[in-house]
Amino acid sequence: MKRKLKFLILIFSILTMCVLSSCKEDESRPTFPLSAEIFHSIAGKQVAFTALTHSAENWTWNFGDGNTSTEKNPVHVYEEGGYYVASLTASDGAGNSVAKEVNLAIELTPYALLTGDHTADGYNGKTWKLTSGHVAAGDYFANADADLSVVEGTPKPLSDGIFSAQFAMGDVYKDEFTFHYDGSYEHDVKEDGASFGGLVYELVLSGGSYDNVVNANGKDYGLCIAKYTPQTGATFTFSENEDFTVSSVYSPPTYSLTFNNVMTLDFSGTEFIGFRDFQRKVIVKSISDSRMQLIMFMAAGSDPVQIIGINTNALVLSFDVVN
Repeated sequence: MKRKLKFLILIFSILTMCVLSSCKEDESRPTFPLSAEIFHSIAGKQVAFTALTHSAENWTWNFGDGNTSTEKNPVHVYEEGGYYVASLTASDGAGNSVAKEVNLAIELTPYALLTGDHTADGYNGKTWKLTSGHVAAGDYFANADADLSVVEGTPKPLSDGIFSAQFAMGDVYKDEFTFHYDGSYEHDVKEDGASFGGLVYELVLSGGSYDNVVNANGKDYGLCIAKYTPQTGATFTFSENEDFTVSSVYSPPTYSLTFNNVMTLDFSGTEFIGFRDFQRKVIVKSISDSRMQLIMFMAAGSDPVQIIGINTNALVLSFDVVN
């Protein structure tokens, strides 16, 4: 009986020590301050958000498109693709709060690809310039016909740096074109104060004078570089789907040709992108986050009765983002 009593006392002592030890460990555990981070995964226009928080009791999400949620780990579907800033505000029982945000790129539209991430810090538009990497881009000189067929005697694709190497017109690779999310547009003609364009157009504009032409090395192809002062306060218009009609010597008797369901870029006043000619509105053949290919029409004919100002050719050229 005494042995049994001693054994019970021993067991009780051990249990008491364990309980006291556990309490001390609990008392020594640190209390994490309120904190929050955001984890997210994107599938199409659906985004699954996860709040990685310490000491939080409430979660308030703002998805950046006018919608909100108080779930800890919400799933949200955006109606339109584009750039968004989603934010999380986490709070504890004492009324303290902490906020985090994340930039999202959701199924980017062509307009978003053109103008860049307007939600980014320091956003100042997205700038493009003519690429010299014509081979990879598949650039070429086309006829202004329905098929945009290759001009006879010219390569497809053009060789890399052709405007510098073959035409000694390397300045065409320097000019920069900046598109802003709000529709404003900037054009930098760089040191020469001039731009790439059609020779016939420049001669008509100046009454037959070469005074504004600073480089006519491409005259055999109807190309030149001529003085140009960019328009202040210029704007652009982007259409994602349009039936676009242009003039064409290949479509008598109306001398017009329509390209159906194409993306287009148009500009205010005298502005343009890449190539200045009678037709300044262009077709956006393709666009990605880093490169776009444009179809820019050109009137190289010199017959004063029929075809001055009517498109004879097109330049299918690509532009790269300026980093």
